[in-house]
Amino acid sequence: MAQIRCLVTGGAGFIGSHIIENLLKLGHEVVCIDNFDVYYDPQLKRKNIDSFMGNELFELVEGDFRNRGLLKKALNGVEYVFHEAAQAGVRISVEAPMKPHEINATGTLNLLEAVLDSDVKKVINASSSSVYGKVEYLPFDENHPNQPVSPYGVSKLLAEHYCRVFEELYGLKTVSLRYFTVYGPRMRPDLAISIFTKAALKNKPITIFGNGEKTRDFTHVDDIVRANLICMEKGSGVYNIGAGNSISINELARKIIEINKSKSTIFYADPVKGDAEHTLASSEKAWKELGWKPEVTVKEGLERYAKWMSNSRKANQMLFMPIQ
Repeated sequence: MAQIRCLVTGGAGFIGSHIIENLLKLGHEVVCIDNFDVYYDPQLKRKNIDSFMGNELFELVEGDFRNRGLLKKALNGVEYVFHEAAQAGVRISVEAPMKPHEINATGTLNLLEAVLDSDVKKVINASSSSVYGKVEYLPFDENHPNQPVSPYGVSKLLAEHYCRVFEELYGLKTVSLRYFTVYGPRMRPDLAISIFTKAALKNKPITIFGNGEKTRDFTHVDDIVRANLICMEKGSGVYNIGAGNSISINELARKIIEINKSKSTIFYADPVKGDAEHTLASSEKAWKELGWKPEVTVKEGLERYAKWMSNSRKANQMLFMPIQ
């Protein structure tokens, strides 16, 4: 593929920075827009993009993607948009539902409107398995009913619908990728694998909310990035992007303790409102239409993450932050 110019919203975050890293390796120009929100330490996000700052193919636009003037500037010459900016976090959405709505739903609408006045060929939207919510059957396929159980899930479903409507009404090519519990190097410090691994490396207790029997389909960030890059040339509508191998939170904690040769013990706390009971992806549609399938097993991914946490100076900053 010839050199192209891409915009990554939320590009200093976990998944966005990995997408940028891979686009730059392919020789593409990348504009990153990020407001370095204080939801978690902005310095961690700045470190995510440190290695890009001297690259002539990389440009940082610092600010909120909801700012139409700033967005117009960032979209100049852009052909593909990877929309990763979001107010993440199911639990925080239960406590303060307006912020995820304003960023994830209204913000996505603002982005799509701005894109109509540009030369963008396609918007690749980061969605979430949280759009499913209540389980009627497993694994989830894309036809499973959408009954989100958190404001976060609702906001991501609204963003999907805006993408669909803009394709149907205005001819803007869009695709929404429903990520299933993404993990890997540079992941947010408030996520379970990050918290559990940090505790295990310090031989500290691991706290599980609820009885630990909720299950998740953990998907490595490398597999997520591959799906995004494929969608530059293929795909329309929505796709599940998940490993298709669900494990319980209890099993996850035990695996992390084993991998890190830790002396950590497991404790239990009250369950948290808004958490889905189970997630498990059917990615058959992604395989048939995109040629994508997961490649990184949970065991391999957890081993990679433990090694990164142990060796990376960036990770060590996270390691010495208080365990949540």
